[in-house]
Amino acid sequence: MIQNPSPFNSNLTHLDSAGQAQMVDVSSKPQTVRQAVAGGCIRMLPETLAAIEAGNSPKGDVLGTARLAGIMAAKQTANLIPLCHPLPLSNVEVQIMPDPELPGYQIRAEVRTKAETGVEMEALTAVSVAALTLYDMAKALEKSMQIEQICLLSKTGGKSGDYSR
Repeated sequence: MIQNPSPFNSNLTHLDSAGQAQMVDVSSKPQTVRQAVAGGCIRMLPETLAAIEAGNSPKGDVLGTARLAGIMAAKQTANLIPLCHPLPLSNVEVQIMPDPELPGYQIRAEVRTKAETGVEMEALTAVSVAALTLYDMAKALEKSMQIEQICLLSKTGGKSGDYSR
């Protein structure tokens, strides 16, 4: 059977010649130190922010739980996002800082590894799950909270070079 040439761009590494999703083979790439930083925020009523800051949430330690959830999520990214490589993470830091101007919290995750591929997805996953956990822990106080602006802030290492937003 003669196959037609693929209409798919051969530069798209996550697609095979038939246009099917595939995991990228990184076995020939050198292990290098790679780091990614992602950020986002969760917006809420001033009263909700004040209650969380005062430790008055029905579910307990909102910020500690959300921070831990972000760290755990970074470690599970390959199980959550199809085609992500499981990576040996050397460090994951999640910070959740109150921002009265939002009002709400700014969330920042920094992830580091020495591997053949980058950790952007791990940093983005950490921020996303930290924000979702914060919502879950505080939804009894307010259901109208909004998770916003999740994005990659910077990355270093790898073939594509450094990036800064």
